[in-house]
Amino acid sequence: MQRTALYILLIITLGFAGCKKYLEKAPDSTWTQLDTPEKISQLLGTAYPQGNYMTFCEAISDNVEDKGKGEDQRVNRDPFFFNDVQANEEDSPEQYWRACYTAIAVANNALKACESAIDSAAYSRQKGEALVARAYAHFMLVNFFSKSYDSTTAATDPGIPYVTEPEDVVMKQYERKTVAYVYEQIEKDLLAGLPLIRDDKYKVPRYHFNPAAAYAFATRFYLFKKHYAKVVAYAAMVFPANNLADNMRPWNTEYMRMTPAALWNIYSNSSEKANLLLVETPSTFGRYLATYRFGMTYAIYRDVLYENATGGSWAYPVYSYGEQNYFVPKITEYFVKSSVNASIGTAYVMVPLFTTEEVLFNRAEANTYLNKTTEVLQDLNLYASKRIANYDATTNLLTLSGIKAYNGIADTKKTLVKTILDFKRAEYIQEGMRWFDMMRYKMPVTHVTSKGETITLGADDPRRVFQIPASTKTSGLELNPR
Repeated sequence: MQRTALYILLIITLGFAGCKKYLEKAPDSTWTQLDTPEKISQLLGTAYPQGNYMTFCEAISDNVEDKGKGEDQRVNRDPFFFNDVQANEEDSPEQYWRACYTAIAVANNALKACESAIDSAAYSRQKGEALVARAYAHFMLVNFFSKSYDSTTAATDPGIPYVTEPEDVVMKQYERKTVAYVYEQIEKDLLAGLPLIRDDKYKVPRYHFNPAAAYAFATRFYLFKKHYAKVVAYAAMVFPANNLADNMRPWNTEYMRMTPAALWNIYSNSSEKANLLLVETPSTFGRYLATYRFGMTYAIYRDVLYENATGGSWAYPVYSYGEQNYFVPKITEYFVKSSVNASIGTAYVMVPLFTTEEVLFNRAEANTYLNKTTEVLQDLNLYASKRIANYDATTNLLTLSGIKAYNGIADTKKTLVKTILDFKRAEYIQEGMRWFDMMRYKMPVTHVTSKGETITLGADDPRRVFQIPASTKTSGLELNPR
């Protein structure tokens, strides 16, 4: 509750709450207040996109089916039909765009304050966090609103505006430039910020880019850019004591014995070691994820969360609210009343932005392309040891020959990547992460409506790229082709 109140106070102070622009600005009156490292650290608590991508990412992916009935909202329905989301509200792409540029504005204001400080060395931690946070928000924008990075086309694919200064004029004009340019700027900020990141001054390090979270971001960035050796190198920095296994979610032991209420309490909690970075977002996804019309059905549950290459069963508990409304108790809602005695308020969802498990998956995928099959199998078996019910190191051991036979794919790289992505799909079911992999690998998506109509999103369909807000045309931006 205190954290929510702090967010509201900072948003009001910066003037974001009433701002209608998407490339935001903060009034100059705030600069007189940012005169200590502690104040800038407090400001940087809002330098993370306070928008939830889970709803629209799940709905456009192969993790959902049309139930024919249920909670029917545009943020869930439009992506299922591969249409632009006609909604400017929480859980929509447009709201996420706005949240990212708001976070970028915060980072830019913090950087300006750091650069203006007399003793700039005393602000190095804050500068590092602001640079990495700015890089992250732009990274998320370019991966939702532009094509996935492809070295053969990135120099011509339209990107998104990379904003490095606070706005000081009304209706400032921007350029989208290219995906290659955006990635260059992300890398520049990331590499400049990483050496400065510290977590010894944070009350709750997992609400900020601490070293582990920053290095985890680096593994994702370089995986998407296909610089695989760097993925492995940064993965080693996430847990320098090589204790990755001790920081994974204990699904087949402690978690398996928990009630849904207990799982909801721990999954996105800062006390859970697997959570490397968390952000609080206004969102009703936790309320509706099971009852959305387009969501996880029994067929999806059987396909994703039942069998796997180990020969064992996943330990993820699956529940349902009546017919076809299936869910894994992970993401839940925190409702904050507008006042003590009020019956209205705002629903929030705490989103894990980076986790230990993603670092493992990123490393395994990178090692696959580096032809380090032994290391890949070690990571996959480590993961299985934490996820398979009644795990037995002998009967559930993953081998290359066994994986090839299970997948029916003889090619080593292809069969290992498929296994990694299948495991990752199960791990992040109902969290939106599947869409990143579907975009990177240009996987086609086929949805069948309750009326039996089949619609397909092909590998190169322009609708795979979410539409930027139409209102940005006033800032000189061209919309994505349709």
